[in-house]
Amino acid sequence: MNKAQPLLLTPTLRRQSLGLGLLALLLFIAGNWNQAIIGFDSRFVVFAQEMLRHGPSFFPTTYGQPYADYLATSTLLTWLLSLPLGHVTSFTAWLPTAIASALIVTLVYRLAAPYSQRWGLLSIALLLLSSTFISETRAVSLDQMLAAVTLAVFYLGYAHDHFGAGKRLHWLYLLLIVGFAVRGPIGLVVPTGVLCSYYLINRQWRQLFSFGLLALALLGACVGLLLLLAKLSGGENFMHDVIRMQFLGRMDGSEGSSGALYYFTSSLGNYALAYPLALLVLLGIGVARPQTPEPALKLVGYCAAAALLVMLGLSIPQAKKARYLLPMLPMAAIIAAYPFSAIQGRVFAWLRGLMLAIWTALPALLIVGLVVMRPRYPEQLNHLAPILALLGALQALALLSLFKARLRPVGPAMAAVLAVWATYILVVEPLERRVYDTRTFTLQVHAQVMQARAPVVLHGLGKDAKAIKYMVNLDCDQVPLFTQLPSELAPLQGPAWLVMSQADYEGLQEPRLRSITPTLTGEFDRNPYVLLYLAKSPPK
Repeated sequence: MNKAQPLLLTPTLRRQSLGLGLLALLLFIAGNWNQAIIGFDSRFVVFAQEMLRHGPSFFPTTYGQPYADYLATSTLLTWLLSLPLGHVTSFTAWLPTAIASALIVTLVYRLAAPYSQRWGLLSIALLLLSSTFISETRAVSLDQMLAAVTLAVFYLGYAHDHFGAGKRLHWLYLLLIVGFAVRGPIGLVVPTGVLCSYYLINRQWRQLFSFGLLALALLGACVGLLLLLAKLSGGENFMHDVIRMQFLGRMDGSEGSSGALYYFTSSLGNYALAYPLALLVLLGIGVARPQTPEPALKLVGYCAAAALLVMLGLSIPQAKKARYLLPMLPMAAIIAAYPFSAIQGRVFAWLRGLMLAIWTALPALLIVGLVVMRPRYPEQLNHLAPILALLGALQALALLSLFKARLRPVGPAMAAVLAVWATYILVVEPLERRVYDTRTFTLQVHAQVMQARAPVVLHGLGKDAKAIKYMVNLDCDQVPLFTQLPSELAPLQGPAWLVMSQADYEGLQEPRLRSITPTLTGEFDRNPYVLLYLAKSPPK
């Protein structure tokens, strides 16, 4: 093993980390200006649109009513970025997440590069090659912002002990407040737990108890302020909604539930490549059994403890989603790249060979994947020649750098990163936005409504579900009527416009509605939908 002592975080390393963060930010925002909004992003864009129309508030709003599941922190950021334009775009919505992701890149490099610049660069490569990191960076992601806060808290604690940095307690507590403001109670608990795990492994009992108790007091104060703001924003009933959605709903599974081992098993795919490779590296360390752990290996131990605590802690609530686990990912990436810091040992040589083979082969694998996928989406993937040429060039670059010791292993790793991100930005993202498009049908419906103004009824869309994907494309204060059951359509009187899925239309039993020929038929969120015009009933 390499016994070298850790270097100080020199001005050169600081400049390199900032440069890498800036390059990453440019990659994260590439091609993003005014993309169609789909999926989960729709809710946050609606929040920002309403804030632009009505002004800032403590909680975001939908249909003019406060929404209990989040504070308005991320919405305020989007609102500020959108003010100069006068409207919300995908760029202003995604930019806060992209900045958080770039901060993660900077901090990952600062943690690993003092031991080995190669380790720092390859940790970034594994981070950028992890599937959930890619998809969440190009979206509105409160969990990615929380991951940045969590890593910053961990970094401040570690840098004080190992890089001679100042204690900066005021920054620690400010970051905890920011975490709470972004993600609610979990946004304070997760970074607190990560730093406490570091103090525990390091046997720093005084710091553990003092920081833990102060963080607990801060949590109590933040929760009290949250409930006060909820009461001021929407009264007693809204405050109870906040308690249900931000506390009880996640714990008791009423917001959805998964098994206790969900994060440990699903992350093999959701957080590939970093997570599965990190498991192999930890297994390799267990096989090698180093007698006197070097400083770099101690960092691996701290990262493993922090990642494990995040996974265990988030496994307690019944509500589990892949993106919740993002605070674990930077630690997993650092662990996964450790074999390139540990020079000796057959196990680490095998792991280095495995990763090098994956990075070198990735451009070719992506070419094969695109060719295989093309017949399934012939219309959407009819212009693949440029991306195939780019992937071919990156494959040649990976092979060339593989045989040059000076460029190996960073060359193949960076070629793989560029190949994956180019494929995602140029192929996967446009494909998703065409397949799950809601803008085209919504604007066609709106054009019909403007020609013959009448109330709009959204049937079966769900006020907080598909209806949000409809409203995000209008950016106006129009509040439609909502119906869910077929029986709720019977009392409707014309004139009115009805939007529903084709399956619901074909299942209608009401003769008055079933006899209406759809004015418009189109794809909405990958399903066929129809627009019906219910004329005014003649007087009896």
